[in-house]
Amino acid sequence: MGKSVVISVRIPEELKDKLEKYNIAEAEVIRRALINEVKKAKAKELEKEAKEIKEVLSKIPAEEAAEKIREDRESR
Repeated sequence: MGKSVVISVRIPEELKDKLEKYNIAEAEVIRRALINEVKKAKAKELEKEAKEIKEVLSKIPAEEAAEKIREDRESR
C-alpha cells in the first residue's frame, strides 16, 4: 500500500478496557473501518460520474451511436 502514517484516536477508558477484555485488535478494526469508508466514498463518486455520463449519452440518438460503433469496427 505504500508509506504509512500514524493517527491517534481518543476513546473512553471503559471502551479500551472492553477491547482488552475481549481481545479486540483496535488498530485492525479502525483500519478496516477507514478502508470501508474510503470504498463507500469512491463508489458514491463513481455513481455520480456514471449518472453524468448517462445524461450525456442519453442525448445521442441510438442510430448515431450504432453508426459510430459500425465505423469503429470497420476501421480495425
